[in-house]
Amino acid sequence: MFSTRIARTVHVAAVAAALAGAFAAAAAAQESTAGKGDGKGRPDGVRGRQAVIKVSGEGRSTTAPDMAILQLSVVKDAKTAREALDANNKAMADVLSALKQAGIAERDLQTSGFSINPQYHYPPNNDGGNRPPELVGYQVVNGVGVRVRDLGQLGEILDKSVTLGVNQGGGIEFTNDKPDAVITEARKAAVADAINKAKVLAEAAGVSLGRVIEIAEQPSRPEPIPVVRSMAKEFAAADSVPMATGENAYNVTVNVTFAVNQ
Repeated sequence: MFSTRIARTVHVAAVAAALAGAFAAAAAAQESTAGKGDGKGRPDGVRGRQAVIKVSGEGRSTTAPDMAILQLSVVKDAKTAREALDANNKAMADVLSALKQAGIAERDLQTSGFSINPQYHYPPNNDGGNRPPELVGYQVVNGVGVRVRDLGQLGEILDKSVTLGVNQGGGIEFTNDKPDAVITEARKAAVADAINKAKVLAEAAGVSLGRVIEIAEQPSRPEPIPVVRSMAKEFAAADSVPMATGENAYNVTVNVTFAVNQ
């Protein structure tokens, strides 16, 4: 019985030693091949990886604007908030009425801000005392955003708005109502630019350009960038505000990945 147990123990130890030797041989074989090429000068770690060329292309397309966005405000001051509001309401009502009579649609008029602010006088503090500010009145500001689709009316609209009570402006932006066609041209130009860059890189590297693997446009939507051009023909009539519309430029950037044929 005792001899049988010893025999079994010796047998198990022999099997374990054989397995350990097999694992050690496999590990040694793997280490001996690590870092060796596949006969083509490429490490096993990158065997089969597709060689690629990555480039960025930029495209630009310009067009004349067909719409202007105005930010106009009426500011009125008075002793009381009620008086300031009444004066502001009358002036803004006149402005909105005039804009509608000029052909501005309801959808192109939108209130952009409204505020009632107390106005204070701060007495001079020459004697070092603590003098509180004095309430001297109120100021009411009412702003409206206006989309002008007929740029020929732009100068006249600005002039008449000021006459009727607009006394503060927040800016003017020339844009395009439907810039999709212009942006499409910019996209085409961006892809063409990427292809030209990739061809130059492939030729310099002594390889041939393969198929397109991936095209990605920059996530931000292109925005119009004003480009100044001759203003002589853009001025409005002498009795209205002179305007120069210039051009809008739309920029698009794409990232393109090409395969390389070696």
